[in-house]
Amino acid sequence: MADLYDPLTYQNLMAGVVVHFERQRTEPLDTLTKMEGPGIYSLYYQGGLDVYQSVAGSQPIYVGKAVPPGSRKGDTVDESHPALFSRLREHARSIRVVSNLNIDDFDCRYLAVVPVWISLAERFLIDHYRPVWNLCLEGFGDHDPGKGRAGSERSWWDTLHPGRPWADKLRSVKTEADAVSRVSNFEG
Repeated sequence: MADLYDPLTYQNLMAGVVVHFERQRTEPLDTLTKMEGPGIYSLYYQGGLDVYQSVAGSQPIYVGKAVPPGSRKGDTVDESHPALFSRLREHARSIRVVSNLNIDDFDCRYLAVVPVWISLAERFLIDHYRPVWNLCLEGFGDHDPGKGRAGSERSWWDTLHPGRPWADKLRSVKTEADAVSRVSNFEG
């Protein structure tokens, strides 16, 4: 029996998304111009922190998704909403306020995607690239946990990159040395 190509296998779908995503140009995170639409994106670190030297450069340090308002509830979504732009600006703000990262050291790549496919496309990129901020140093994409949850534990990302005002209110259980060790031992 011949090996028949199936374009709809997980691996083949992932390969198609990755190829199309990599055709998009990268640009500095700090100088984005407003774009419309939801989709997927990646961040690239070009800086000099020793802990990230093994991943600095062409491999994404983080992959995420930006969904328009209402999509999580199943409401009709406004596909022209600038979800990608808003989410990337939010990440830029997080990087600007921490003490040991510089916004000028980050580039991004993004792709507007039909909303129903966004979560799957994000999963494909994470599986393909294995970004350290997604799989090892979780917490970069977190939001302020809000009232009543301030006793939550500070994330690995916020432990290594202190400075987000809301994260400073969370319980500090992890150590910076442990965070560095996690990244050093990470096999992405």
